[in-house]
Amino acid sequence: MDLVLKVLGAVLVLVGIILIYDARPITKKYFGFGDQNEGALGMKMLGFIFALIGGILLLFYL
Repeated sequence: MDLVLKVLGAVLVLVGIILIYDARPITKKYFGFGDQNEGALGMKMLGFIFALIGGILLLFYL
């Protein structure tokens, strides 16, 4: 069970960092609404939450 939570935490951190770093290109590619800045901000916030949850999982199960 510990291994599963470690892998899940690492994947969440990885996805979070990718969402933070590539928020604008992902928003341009997959979403077609007018205000790109709000979409990129939402993606960055979602990425931060994913990275935070993954980091907490790694902290407690490492």
